[in-house]
Amino acid sequence: MATTISISQEMKGKLKNLGRAGDSYEDVIRRMYEITKRSLLLHYVYDESDSISIAEARKRLKNA
Repeated sequence: MATTISISQEMKGKLKNLGRAGDSYEDVIRRMYEITKRSLLLHYVYDESDSISIAEARKRLKNA
């Protein structure tokens, strides 16, 4: 079942410029979604914000 979304003419033009010959707006949005999903997954996998180095872990273990 299809649905309708409202976007500005400016955004419609931007989406059109991202498309390839024969692409529908859904094709463009689907491709953007897949790229974003992969990017978020890679960011999650390689996020080191809650990590410590092996040397730091050994130091902490030794001091425990």
